[in-house]
Amino acid sequence: MKMDIKIVAVILISLGATVLSITAAKEFIQIEELRQQILRIGNEHESESSINRKEETLLNLVKRYKNIGDDIDRWFPRNLEQYLGVLNTVWLWARTQAEMRSIEGIYMTFRKMQRDLIDKQETLDDKQWSNFAKTVLNDANASIPPAQERIADFIVNQRLFVSAYKEASNQICNTEQSSQQLLYNLYKTIALIEIKGYTMMQFSLTFLKFYKIGNFTKEMEEIQEQSISRASEMLRAVKMAMAIAPRDIWKCDPSKHKPESTFTNIKMVQGYIVNEVDMNPLGTCKENCEYYSYSRVYGCYQNQFCNEQRPCNGKLVNCQYVDSDMWICPSESKSDRRYEYVEYENGRTYGKKGTCNQGTTKVDSWWRWLFWHCSYCMCFCDDHNSSSHRYFNLRDVSSDVQDNKVVTGMKLIKRNQIIHIQIQQGKLLPYGGINSSTIEWKEADNYSITDQNIKEHVDYHTIMWEKRAIDLDDLDAPEGHLLTGLKFRIIGAHLNLEIRTTPFNFTSGKLIPEKSLWDSHDNTEASEMYGLNGEIHQVKKRIELQLNKPDIPTRSLAQSVIDSQTNQFLLFQPTDLEKDAAQNTVPFIDIQPVIPNPPMPLSGAGIFHKGREGYGGFLALKAITYNFEPHMHAESSLSVPVNSKNDDSVNNV
Repeated sequence: MKMDIKIVAVILISLGATVLSITAAKEFIQIEELRQQILRIGNEHESESSINRKEETLLNLVKRYKNIGDDIDRWFPRNLEQYLGVLNTVWLWARTQAEMRSIEGIYMTFRKMQRDLIDKQETLDDKQWSNFAKTVLNDANASIPPAQERIADFIVNQRLFVSAYKEASNQICNTEQSSQQLLYNLYKTIALIEIKGYTMMQFSLTFLKFYKIGNFTKEMEEIQEQSISRASEMLRAVKMAMAIAPRDIWKCDPSKHKPESTFTNIKMVQGYIVNEVDMNPLGTCKENCEYYSYSRVYGCYQNQFCNEQRPCNGKLVNCQYVDSDMWICPSESKSDRRYEYVEYENGRTYGKKGTCNQGTTKVDSWWRWLFWHCSYCMCFCDDHNSSSHRYFNLRDVSSDVQDNKVVTGMKLIKRNQIIHIQIQQGKLLPYGGINSSTIEWKEADNYSITDQNIKEHVDYHTIMWEKRAIDLDDLDAPEGHLLTGLKFRIIGAHLNLEIRTTPFNFTSGKLIPEKSLWDSHDNTEASEMYGLNGEIHQVKKRIELQLNKPDIPTRSLAQSVIDSQTNQFLLFQPTDLEKDAAQNTVPFIDIQPVIPNPPMPLSGAGIFHKGREGYGGFLALKAITYNFEPHMHAESSLSVPVNSKNDDSVNNV
């Protein structure tokens, strides 16, 4: 964010004499202006102290510090703490807040006095300003230096950032930030207080020196050195925590699952009861159910049960024999299900038995000519029809890079039975900022697979029994790049996520669109070695994430947890026969938006599985926030020494 990294610089620069070393951002124009303002105040106070009209001297001094305060108000949002609510249960943060509010209260008084004197042109009150300076430096209950030292102790010795990181990890469902982003916002909040506190101390010492209440050159040196030390220690502490803090953001389950609002699902495969006589073109019963691992429906023998259910017009796979006779509870005609439950004569039940509103249907197998048993089989119907919701958009979805916009959020949506990735975009600002007024959801493509010139494998991919794998990956941009696009593509029979990344100038905030590139993980489960330019490279095989006897995920009473890892894949499959009569395709798809708050640029994205053992879970997107940690350096050097003269102790004020 434009002024986010500048906070680091402002802390040290506002100490009166420091220079922050940031590899990717050396031209802090506004920060340099602020630094010059502060240095001018420090360098010119001696000459100004000789002016006979002390009122004019004080007026000039207050005006300069008011300008600095105006810059701070303009550059930094006042609502930083609103993004730290997840830390309200952290006792150490509560103590830190108490100290910060004490400093902020005095600073608000400082700003009011500035506005009264400069904007309202009220009469100069020497005593009021003198009392303020003494309060800032020496008040037993409200002085700034002890409060800043206590804050530093919370950070360095009591490890506030580590406590915050742990709490963020435990409260992932209650924050819309990555753990690293939360630490970064915490750091900015505390850093801003350091700026304000030091500004008031420097002003107070300068004021008292103007009015010959002391020299304070030594004290000025001391507060500079102490502030430099505090800033460096705080930077080291936050960098250590940020270096290990995850940068991914994902959505937990909502308090209540809502179809087509918080989740959707694809309709690919479903349990289907069919007699062997209808699964071969000759209408025979010579084989058994297991023989029909891949078949289809050829007819409806004598209009038996086959005539009472919605037909399967696609493939029949993985047929199995359960028992000869059964009672079937059919679902309502408007339902996506075929059966509510199936109760076999041997006592086995598929699905959850309950009240059958449609009334049960008795279905019996039969013998033909004493030798052949025409058995009813339980198969999986892969029915590709007009009601199928089994398509994934393959077109790329990119931000408007020519308008300097980057991806700031994402979600999965279903449109015309097609699953799309939709992106949120916003205009990039210098120093990794995002112009919040430009944030918008980019409209997803609106086409149907039946539209003219729409091609399978080019515009969309169809999930079917033979091509039902989806790869699970975390994709992060190379250093110095931001996320500017996403898309699905096909590798073999797998659906695979790909991201577009674009290099940018951190200082100017300008993208370099012509150097954008697409990145992905090309690993498969088929081979461990592949050839590239005549060389053999080791490749880590993809491992299948197996869903064990999956039930409908919305039936789970527990919050889903991430149970997949990058470089895995899963297969869309029917729900468990015993739990649900295989009437749904899992995993379901989480369509909640994934957006960092406050907005910030992203460096990557991922697709993963979350769920609980025994349930089908959800396929979901994650966002990976940009890593600001490398831009933060604790090294600083004193650039403008303070000339020592005769000193008077602050304690003599």
